[in-house]
Amino acid sequence: VHPLWQSPLTIPGGTRQSPINIQWRDSVYDPFLKPLKITYDPTTCLHIWNNGYSFLVEFDDSTDRSIIVGGPLENQYRLKQFHFHWGAINDWGSEHTVDSKFYPAELHLVHWNAVEYPSFEEAVMEGNGLAVIGVFLKLGARHEGLQTLVDALPAVRHK
Repeated sequence: VHPLWQSPLTIPGGTRQSPINIQWRDSVYDPFLKPLKITYDPTTCLHIWNNGYSFLVEFDDSTDRSIIVGGPLENQYRLKQFHFHWGAINDWGSEHTVDSKFYPAELHLVHWNAVEYPSFEEAVMEGNGLAVIGVFLKLGARHEGLQTLVDALPAVRHK
């Protein structure tokens, strides 16, 4: 159990809920899975904002300029925003785990199914409405692309 969640989540919604522990030995290779194609246009980035517990980088999702398609997805999905999960210490911060191992942080790129739904708000309510790419982050050498984002964070210090 994640250090922040001392009891099981009781929110209804089925078995596809966060957080999840990916168990390597139970993973099954799917030979029919197509590659996931990611096409992002950096000019669709709108702004960074602080929602009170994290910061979000929001994108213009009115067109199909920043999308993902393929993999397990039946439709293409538009990028809406990305955000990070991190902890007070480096031992844990990721929302999800692999074989019960936490990572210092986790990036979530949130996309929505604009083929089936007219808005992000409507897509959120549906089982096939969102597609989130989660990326585990480790501590390491300076990363120039990430540093650009870090340098902008003082501008969104408050909600």
